[in-house]
Amino acid sequence: MGQSAQNLEKNSTAEFRKFGMKDKIGYMFGDWGNDFFFILVASFLMVYYTDVYQLNPAVVGGLFFFARLWDAVADISWGRFIDTRKAGKNGKFRPWIFRMAFPLVIVGVLMFVHIPGMSNGFYLAYAYVTYILWGTLYSTVNIPYGSMASVITGDPVERTALSSWRTLGANLAGLIINVVGPMILFVNNKADANHFLLGAIIFGVLALACYIACYKLTIERIVMDETSKPKVNFGQTMKGLGKNRPLIWFLIASLLFMICFMLIGAVNVYLFKDYFGNAKALSMVGLLQSAAVFVGMPMVKPLVAKFGKKEVASGGILLAALVYGVLYLLPNLTGTQFIGILTIAMFGYGIFNLVIWAFVTDVIDYHEYITGLREDGTVYSIYSMARKIGQAVAGGLGGAAIAAVGYNSTLQAQTAETLQGIHTLATLVPAIALAVVFLIIVFLYPLNKKRTAQLTIDLAEKRKTN
Repeated sequence: MGQSAQNLEKNSTAEFRKFGMKDKIGYMFGDWGNDFFFILVASFLMVYYTDVYQLNPAVVGGLFFFARLWDAVADISWGRFIDTRKAGKNGKFRPWIFRMAFPLVIVGVLMFVHIPGMSNGFYLAYAYVTYILWGTLYSTVNIPYGSMASVITGDPVERTALSSWRTLGANLAGLIINVVGPMILFVNNKADANHFLLGAIIFGVLALACYIACYKLTIERIVMDETSKPKVNFGQTMKGLGKNRPLIWFLIASLLFMICFMLIGAVNVYLFKDYFGNAKALSMVGLLQSAAVFVGMPMVKPLVAKFGKKEVASGGILLAALVYGVLYLLPNLTGTQFIGILTIAMFGYGIFNLVIWAFVTDVIDYHEYITGLREDGTVYSIYSMARKIGQAVAGGLGGAAIAAVGYNSTLQAQTAETLQGIHTLATLVPAIALAVVFLIIVFLYPLNKKRTAQLTIDLAEKRKTN
């Protein structure tokens, strides 16, 4: 009997409580915990390295590029490792979140330790060791977390709900990091080493609490019959993945979106700190970004039910691309005016983010349909690997781009050319990148509403007959 045929959902009334709000809240807590550090790192680690450690932005970009490529390898390795484990009484994925959360948070705090008076070489070496170790440990938590969405429930509509709740968790973390963060981290418009460490400790404790809540509140219901599980080598898996057209285009779109999203996060700090002269305005950006997602969240489920995931996600990303294009054409806006228009773009890519995680479960299902193999951890880890490659490219490009426009952390004020360059990086580049993502989703990603519904039916029939 094939592996997919044995991918059965246990009787929830006999052995588990039914899928419900408790699972959604628990799953939300998982990404809430993830993004306390992920968003802190994405938004503020570069400015910490350039302004506290006094490292060259291009050198920091090189660190980000190398580390994220390593993380991509760690993701796929950990995904394969997880898929070779048998499910225990607490499931296959949840226990790893609990086990690895503690070392992850400890190393996350260590990233923001500054020992005064050391050489640039010491600071660079310390940054490499702590940042790469943190990224590796992040894989050990994030891969099982992302993989378990497909075993919490098999219902495609409820999986969309899980995607929305996951994004809510990320935005709650973003709300705290991006609103409270600048108030803690910056003193007199400058990055402060002691305040960064204080922020890391606070956010680390909160992250740990969220991971524990995720572990306690969720249940893995879909359990593999390990007795008849076929042995599959990596070559067979890759051959199957190569046939998965939805996965391939989804990975490309996700990679480009991640490059754009990470670049926005890194450049926005310099945009508001130097171009608008007000780093703490980032708090308002963070507040409105979260508010945009909170407004969009109740819309997503009915919109997806009516139009489909692909259709809703592409509409959101097109809106964001158009707004960034408008912002590029309006360079003389005040900071407040810029934020007001930016909120519309944040709503657009917030809708995209609310839906995008549900794409993952669809491509996992498609992988099972065409290969007969249920490899949640492997498929999710390849998706995560694409995101890490995107982060690597964004980190390298971000650091190189900030250096290329002439940013100098020792200057009291940046030159006019540098400021214009920062504005272009923050507006025109996202407009182009998001437009390309839109074109990929619309014209190349094949799983529209009709085909996704048919996939669910076909897969259920295939499981019955195998």
